[in-house]
Amino acid sequence: MYKDGELIIENLKKQDSDTLDFIYKMFYPSVRNLVMRNSGNEADAEDIFQESIIVVYRKLKYENLRLSCSLSTYLYSIAKRLWLKELERKKLSKGRLEGWEAFEGDDTGDSTVGRKDVRYQIYQEHFLQLSEQCQKLLRLFYQKLPIKDIAKLMGLSSEKYAKKRKYQCKENLINRIKSDPRFQDL
Repeated sequence: MYKDGELIIENLKKQDSDTLDFIYKMFYPSVRNLVMRNSGNEADAEDIFQESIIVVYRKLKYENLRLSCSLSTYLYSIAKRLWLKELERKKLSKGRLEGWEAFEGDDTGDSTVGRKDVRYQIYQEHFLQLSEQCQKLLRLFYQKLPIKDIAKLMGLSSEKYAKKRKYQCKENLINRIKSDPRFQDL
């Protein structure tokens, strides 16, 4: 059914769930091995693979992508590039999470550097305490993926429900942060 690469591409454009399942079954193991062999874990591999699928989907939808290699080669190269960027980001910022800028505030000057570090630490701790679904949903949102695409990728029933879940997850995170005594001291 999916031996024809063009059929996979066309079905991926349509966000066909069977095609997405097929892509996960066929291509995820190689991305998982890449990440696991290079200082990553299963959750990292899942995130990188999902981000790779999103990149391919966006390029298909918005840039009219034409592949000059196999889909597996293209997807693997995207995953490799994303993982290298993630490793570099972790090295430079010691695990900084996307979306932190929403909590940085308007502080300026050298005296606020320590406060920003504490805020970041608080944000990171509470973000990692959210459910995996909330973490993924918020990461996709911070990547500015359209809510329609987020709903489809997350397997949510509608755009309206995806917006509701995003709001709930974000509110949960904000409430956790605001209730942290360290945050209140800032």
